[in-house]
Amino acid sequence: MTPDAEPAALAHPAAGRDDRITLRFLATPGDTAAGGRSVAAGSVMEWIDKAAYACAVGWAGGYCVTAYVGNMRHRRPIPPGSLIEVSARIVHTGTTSMHIVATVASADVSTREYTPATTCILVFVAKGADGRPAPVPAWSPVSAADAELQRLALDRIASRTEIKSLMLDEEYTDASAAPRTTLRFLVPPGVVNWGGKAHGGTVMRWMDEAAYAVTAAWVRDGAEASAAVGAYSGGIHFFTPISIGDLVEIDARIVYTSARSAHVVSRVLTGDPRTPHERRLATLCMSVFVVPSPDGEALPVPQWLPELAEDVRLHTHARRILELRERIEPIPAGLTLEA
Repeated sequence: MTPDAEPAALAHPAAGRDDRITLRFLATPGDTAAGGRSVAAGSVMEWIDKAAYACAVGWAGGYCVTAYVGNMRHRRPIPPGSLIEVSARIVHTGTTSMHIVATVASADVSTREYTPATTCILVFVAKGADGRPAPVPAWSPVSAADAELQRLALDRIASRTEIKSLMLDEEYTDASAAPRTTLRFLVPPGVVNWGGKAHGGTVMRWMDEAAYAVTAAWVRDGAEASAAVGAYSGGIHFFTPISIGDLVEIDARIVYTSARSAHVVSRVLTGDPRTPHERRLATLCMSVFVVPSPDGEALPVPQWLPELAEDVRLHTHARRILELRERIEPIPAGLTLEA
């Protein structure tokens, strides 16, 4: 375990006291995916980030930022208008970081019987008044569930580091014929947190929207295209904060298709609108989209075969990432909800 942080580093007397939080609210029409069948994956990602942020700030006793979100599997669709429960708990701490597992469950408002839909791990970093990483109170497991969740979190570190390295090593240029969509806009005031930076969850929602746009255009089969939904998002690392008024460009391109899914890499670039060509990488991730049939089964998608050198390289890269992800042990949703 990491040694305890120095008492002087704790930003608030309540720091290190509460290691979990649960949020409950009603999904709104604005949370619904295109096609109206279910809640958008981007909305779920935003909820997870907000709950984990609240958990991290409560434990650290001060401002925190999202550093990583991984292996977010959307196990089932969430019906529009559902009652939502998002649970977040600390499962490991480093010197300045907190590993948090979050689970989203939904219920019909009349029954209040919650069923888990999505579980993932996030890493937050505490920040001091000078903007530099700040020490956090050390966390130790108390229950058997705590110990098992910490083991699962620690087991992921090596795979996460390898995936991050592989994703950063790849180069994305215009020498590509891959299906691609680019979104570009200025950051509005309504999406920032108390630190004046865009919420990590909001950035993830932007990436989900761009990935949906390129997938729907590729499928392009009327009602079926509009029903494309995110089934998985992973390898989401945050490198550069995004502030109000920044220029944001989201480049989403299909890098691989399986028989029933499209795999999309989304990269978020940001910069000063006065110098739009001087952009820096803020976030990137790889998402998997499917087109569900009315009974929930994934429908076949058109196959994309790379021909240009860059597309062939990224196609191989995507398959390598898939292999690494398959080695990661899933986190049981029921375990995250145990005391």
